[in-house]
Amino acid sequence: MYKLTIRTSFAAAHNLINYQGDCENLHGHNWKVEVTVTASELDQAGLGVDFKVLKREAGAVIQELDHKYLNDNPAFQDTSPSSEHIARYLYQRISDRLNSAVVKVESITVWESDNASACYYE
Repeated sequence: MYKLTIRTSFAAAHNLINYQGDCENLHGHNWKVEVTVTASELDQAGLGVDFKVLKREAGAVIQELDHKYLNDNPAFQDTSPSSEHIARYLYQRISDRLNSAVVKVESITVWESDNASACYYE
């Protein structure tokens, strides 16, 4: 089994729902995102998945959030757009685009600051 990871980022605004603190107010983050996949075998070039493909597919989903007000995203209409929920959203959306018989998204880690992250995996 092989594990591959890319890092990307996006900037967006949100406000947490039912938080009872400052983060209930509108504010923004420059999120960093780590996308980790596993590959059960390598192709003829010796790759589990080309990093270009991984970056392209993750980037297409990240664009859905970049420079947006996350609370307006349908995925967060009934739930707070916390780092935990953002990580789950990215996991599900990127998995839909990338998973195959050989490659599977293992985890998504979302950093809302240099010292605070949330990771989602199944």
